[in-house]
Amino acid sequence: MRILLTNDDGINAPGLEVLETLARTLSDDIWIVAPETDQSGLAHSLTLSHPMRARKVRDKAWSVTGTPTDCVIMAVRELVDGPIDLVLSGVNAGQNIGDYITYSGTVAAAIEGTLLGIRSIALSQAFSFDGHRDVPWDTVATLGPDLLKRLLEINLPEGTLLNVNFPNCSAADVQGETIATQGKFDHGLGIEKRQDGRGLSYYWLKFIGEQPGEQPGSDIEALAQDRVAITPVRMDMTNHAYLDDLRSALEPTR
Repeated sequence: MRILLTNDDGINAPGLEVLETLARTLSDDIWIVAPETDQSGLAHSLTLSHPMRARKVRDKAWSVTGTPTDCVIMAVRELVDGPIDLVLSGVNAGQNIGDYITYSGTVAAAIEGTLLGIRSIALSQAFSFDGHRDVPWDTVATLGPDLLKRLLEINLPEGTLLNVNFPNCSAADVQGETIATQGKFDHGLGIEKRQDGRGLSYYWLKFIGEQPGEQPGSDIEALAQDRVAITPVRMDMTNHAYLDDLRSALEPTR
């Protein structure tokens, strides 16, 4: 089985090292194509306005001056010898849950793999921030191998990826797994205005950190309960339940 590893935290991210260790429990045919630098929050974006470069880091490992989506395309179209059987994206430093997955480069890489017809799984590790990152990498490192093997035995529908989030606790304290829905956050992004040395304004996006309400069965609830959240995410974003209402409102009466 040929496995492609990528991420949005960059080629030197510790989560990518963890992911490679997990992948090698599944196969020896491991390829890495990851961004040269941190591409967090760039979602499913493409590099269209300037060229990209690929740098060979070691055998079967490349960095690309582009986004996670670019990396998957470069891997499939240019860098990897032969067809890819599985795309693993991550392990992201930080949760990718709720509607914030729309910002996630980690999930976006799995989206691109899915669009290319390749089974794809995004993995993220929640952590606490108290002036510095304290990421419990041992949680995903300990629980990931068995979980990945079980996930690979499942038949995924066409156009569906799996988004897996590990809770912010030790592996021993994990309370199990939840097959979870995608939760909903209140909009938690704000703007911090600052001034440079000449008194001119500049701005930083920042997370406000608002807590969502109770959402039974969601990925948000699962992590709050120290459970691994496994969410099937599909490419078809059509609101099928609303189609008839929209037709009734807009289509002429026949």
